[in-house]
Amino acid sequence: MATFSAATTAEALVPYDRQKIWDVLVDPDLVARFTPFVKKIVEDGDHWRWSMSGLEVLGIGFAPVFSERMILTDLERIEFKHDPAQGQKERAGVNGWYALSEADGGTRLETSLDICASLPLPRLSSPAVTSAMKGVMATMGDRFSKNLLDHLSKQPKK
Repeated sequence: MATFSAATTAEALVPYDRQKIWDVLVDPDLVARFTPFVKKIVEDGDHWRWSMSGLEVLGIGFAPVFSERMILTDLERIEFKHDPAQGQKERAGVNGWYALSEADGGTRLETSLDICASLPLPRLSSPAVTSAMKGVMATMGDRFSKNLLDHLSKQPKK
């Protein structure tokens, strides 16, 4: 078993009010619905427990479940830190943040994610595994962005 990691950052000008974007990002049901490969997210106090659908990395099936401690700074920042329950071991986790700020024409949305996963593969496969992880992350990010914009476009204007 080896641990692999991949990171990504993104920044976009989203042509919608910061409150509307915030409301989506702090709603585990919407985040799960908008994000491919996510079966569900269960909120438990300041923790979100993510259940992913089956992913495949170099022929190895993987359906991780992991816990994130959510730290919210209202309308400005969401930090998430991998934080499994005491005594629990999880094979995957994410550390990262979202930042929202006012911008001409809408809201500047920035994100940074660092994902790690333990897989029954040799450490030497790291370049291929990291490449596959980045591909999955890109797909998840692209589809989440599209779903977020579709959702926001259907919300009533204030």
